Parts: sequence; C-alpha cells; structure tokens
Amino acid sequence: MSYDRTLTRVEDYFDRTATQTWARLTSDAPVSRIRATVRAGRDRMRACLLGALPADLTGARVLDAGCGAGQMTIELAQRGADVLAVDISPSLIDIAKTRLPDHLRPRVTFASGDMLDPGLGQFDHAIAMDSLIYYTDADIADALAALAPRISGSVAFTVAPRTPLLMAMWQAGKLFPRSDRAPVMVPHCPDRLARDLRALPAEVRDLGRVHSGFYISHALEVRP
Repeated sequence: MSYDRTLTRVEDYFDRTATQTWARLTSDAPVSRIRATVRAGRDRMRACLLGALPADLTGARVLDAGCGAGQMTIELAQRGADVLAVDISPSLIDIAKTRLPDHLRPRVTFASGDMLDPGLGQFDHAIAMDSLIYYTDADIADALAALAPRISGSVAFTVAPRTPLLMAMWQAGKLFPRSDRAPVMVPHCPDRLARDLRALPAEVRDLGRVHSGFYISHALEVRP
C-alpha cells in the first residue's frame, strides 16, 4: 500500500533528519528569509483552518492529525477543545509536550503513531494541516474514507496545489533525489480532488489557498 510506504518515509525524515530544523521553524527563533515566508504562510493557513471551526470548542473532542510541534494543538485547547494530538514522529511529540502551557495540559493527550489508527476513537472534528501533502489523490481519498466514519462534524486538511512553482520543485525532487531530502510533496488539483471526495459520500467545501514565498497550500473541508 503506497500510504504505508510514504508514512515510513515521512516518519524517517521528521524523526531522524529534520527534527531540529522543524523545531526552529515552528518557534520564534530567527530563520532565513525563505523560511520566514514559510513560517508566515503556515501561520496564515493555521488561522484559515481554525476559522472553519466554531470559536467555542468547549466539550468537543478534536483530532490534531499530524500535530508536529503543537502550534495547532495549543490553539485548539485554548478554544476549550479536548485535543488528541497525534504525530508519526516521537521527537516532534516531545517538542510539542514541552511547549504546551501548563494550564492547557488537562485538555490535551499526545500520541505517537498513525493518525488513521482506529484505536484513537471518535471525534467531533479533525484537522490535518500539511499532514497529507505527500500522498496521492487515491491515498488521500482512502485516508479520509477511513477517518470519516469516526468524525461527527468536519475534517479540514491541506494539499499542495498544482502550480508552476510546485511542479518545478516536484520535478527537481524526482530527478535529483537525496537521502536527506524531505519526502516529495504530491501536487494536486483541488477541484478534481474535491469531486473525487464527494463519492465518499461527503460534502466538500473549499477553504482557500495560502501562498507565502515558498509555502503554497490549499485547504479543503470534508463533512461526512
């Protein structure tokens, strides 16, 4: 299964190669101008995804799927949600734990593993920010089909949109692979992906695109 193979590559990259780089990018530490645009873009996309959820999440159980260093986790907990923050990288989970303010700890549970694990339980909402960007259309559809029955509300997620810049980066990644390179993002046509996802069946809403320097991401919402 291609999902499993990609999951292994993503785990290896974030848990062994890029932990410190990712920790710095998601902090307030100084970074290069290029990475600063990525940081700003991620901040805008996080706000976009959060904007699709109720302002008051008190009593709601929310899955932060691919929580990384925990920025989304903190904001969900601040809205009153009971958050299950899961990531394939134990190293990033450790960073997220140390960054979580003490007063929010009762609302957050961390888990290291596959965000699609049915053992994680049922949720009111799920957010997968930049967690599915390395997967094909078919893998994303399969992932959401597996997740949707356990979500009573919405699943908001992002993909890498098919743009000239991202296509050039994608081709370069395929032509010049390196062992320490990040897993290659798979460009998508959001409109086509949305049509495919309606076959789940599901209601699909376009949440918009963020383009900030080298960060380009498109958000969709699925309601089973």
